[in-house]
Amino acid sequence: MSSTLLRRDFLRVSAAAGGGLLLAFRWLPQARAGEAPDADAAAADFVPNAWVRIAPDGRVTVIVNKAEMGQGVSTSLPMLLAEELDADWKTVGFEFAPAAKEYVDPVFGMQMTGGSSSVAGMSEPLRHAGATARAMLVAAAAKGWGVPEAECITDNGAVIHAPTSRSRTYGELAVEAAVLPVPQDVPLKDPATFRFNGHATHRLDTPDKVFGRATFALDVRRPGMLVAVVARSPVFGGQLKSFDDSAARAVPGVKQVVAIGSGVAVLATGFWAARRGRDVLQVEWDLGPGATLSTDALRESYRELAQKAGAVAWKEGDALTALAGAARTITAEFELPYLAHATMEPLNAVAEVRADGTEVWAGSQFQTVDQAAAAQAAGCRPDQVNFHSTFLGGGFGRRANPSSDYIVEAVQCSKAAGVPVQLIWTREDDLHGGYYRPLWHSRIAAGLDASGAITAWMHTIVGQSIVAGTPFEPFIVKDGIDETSVEGATELPYAIPNALVDLHTTKVPVTTLWWRSVGHSHTAFVVESFIDDLAHETGTDPLEFRRRLLADKPRWLGVLNLAAAKSGWGTPTPPGRARGLAVHHSFKSWVAHVAEVSLVDGAPRVHRVTSAVDCGRIVNPDSVKAQVEGAVGFGLTALLYSAITIQDGRVQQSNFHDYRMLRIHEMPEVEVHLVDSTEPSTGIGEPGVPPVAPAVCNALFALTGKRIRRLPLRLEDLRA
Repeated sequence: MSSTLLRRDFLRVSAAAGGGLLLAFRWLPQARAGEAPDADAAAADFVPNAWVRIAPDGRVTVIVNKAEMGQGVSTSLPMLLAEELDADWKTVGFEFAPAAKEYVDPVFGMQMTGGSSSVAGMSEPLRHAGATARAMLVAAAAKGWGVPEAECITDNGAVIHAPTSRSRTYGELAVEAAVLPVPQDVPLKDPATFRFNGHATHRLDTPDKVFGRATFALDVRRPGMLVAVVARSPVFGGQLKSFDDSAARAVPGVKQVVAIGSGVAVLATGFWAARRGRDVLQVEWDLGPGATLSTDALRESYRELAQKAGAVAWKEGDALTALAGAARTITAEFELPYLAHATMEPLNAVAEVRADGTEVWAGSQFQTVDQAAAAQAAGCRPDQVNFHSTFLGGGFGRRANPSSDYIVEAVQCSKAAGVPVQLIWTREDDLHGGYYRPLWHSRIAAGLDASGAITAWMHTIVGQSIVAGTPFEPFIVKDGIDETSVEGATELPYAIPNALVDLHTTKVPVTTLWWRSVGHSHTAFVVESFIDDLAHETGTDPLEFRRRLLADKPRWLGVLNLAAAKSGWGTPTPPGRARGLAVHHSFKSWVAHVAEVSLVDGAPRVHRVTSAVDCGRIVNPDSVKAQVEGAVGFGLTALLYSAITIQDGRVQQSNFHDYRMLRIHEMPEVEVHLVDSTEPSTGIGEPGVPPVAPAVCNALFALTGKRIRRLPLRLEDLRA
């Protein structure tokens, strides 16, 4: 989700969805997040706020309100709180928060994970929660000793009376601290004194994942639970006309077949029975106009639209006049395909609709929205839905869906069946009928004066809106411009006096959604590839060309120069190799990549990617590096292999054999260098993706003299 959306807009949306922002509260302890409070725990644990629980045995449990989908929030967020608490890290653990107003993100005003905002948004709340707990523990110890609080210090999970060296552990103080008033405006630590934050820390979720203890929604079992698989329209926008379930009901294990909002659900005692039942289900669909859709036709229509002026998204100076008077004009067109999220764990959820309320277990990036959608589907209030957040095997935006499709389906199935239901999408279901990064076409032109300086820049973008038709449309689309369509293309950092970016928003039945790095996923490729074009046209080294245009942008230059220096830019490469670079700003962070490539049997091979990252103050350097490494693999997959294509209204890809992922042996060496910064923390989950494709393609140009204008890369484009 776009990092530039206004906070007040999200507050409006979350209020409409049944959420809210709680400013001050005290939380009752829970044995596990999402379960009923335990009376014994309530009497013994120290629970100063919604974010932390300290048990008499000294265990510190931090409540994590974000989805853990591999990015490391279940470690970095506890680090923030534990730092201010002065905890003993060996005693720190975590639990996932239930969907509740106490756990809304202060940036977005709803409980969600997106926009690379987890650490940036939660730093202050969690630091204050830890500092408040520490102050109460100090007060309890001082009261017990009969000494001034000012004589007490904290260290490694204990309060120490400095003059006498007496000490008591946090566990020993838990009961006494629990009855004290909650202080307000407790001062925070000086970051210069941090013991955890800024230091590489092993992840708390790794042991549970390695030993199979981590709970995903696929692991949830409920008494009497059935498994559901849904037959959905093979064409976007198709509607159910009728179905014959006689053959499906004859499959051993099939218990029920019911119509739900998205199609027909087959419910059975296990997944394979449900799947076999769906395979023999006879369904008649009203396919509608989507049955004629094809990506080839869309590409041609987009190309035609790009020749015309669109709605103005950004304007500086007079680009039209400057372009007409330029000494030289350079133009190019770029195409980028529909992309699936293709998470390793397909969509799934467990729902249990009862007369006294509804329970949902799911890996979700959108708890506030999903809870409200589940309530509507169940016919109850949002506060009657107990939403249990689980681990999730990849999201990339797919599990932050305004329609809450897989959540609603699970609830509808349980309501119809009268028993708990585990809904499972197959990978084919996800690739055929999921939500996609839009298809994009860009036409870009630049004017150069006689000395080679850029005098004009014009960029026309064609593609679908990812928020049209959702509750977010009134807040994100302004004057016909979906800001997520043009982010990364507007307000360029490069010193160009005359610039114009315009947009054609198309209406196509294909369902679209934010995809890792959102609009930056296509605009960075276009902008950074074209900047390299202009450097070549002027006979300037691509690094020097960028440096001149970024002379007054120190953080851009910081990552650019760091990546260049660490990669050996300007020094000879091994025979048969070349380097290319790209730099981009997204989600308030700066990332530069230098890619080193060669051709092996005519196909590109990326040997090394050197990355520089400025994401403000860093909590866990290991997580930052892992996110950038993962972003490189993710970006290379999209560059080399990924495309969703449509023929006769049907998606042609079905699984990883024809929607390829990067293989382990294809992963390059990745070196990540972090800028030391005292600025506030910014995003890291997504910013590493946008510069990958242009850096590699710029390197391929340096190697072959061939420009890549269409993704995924086609080998014939390197030979043309």
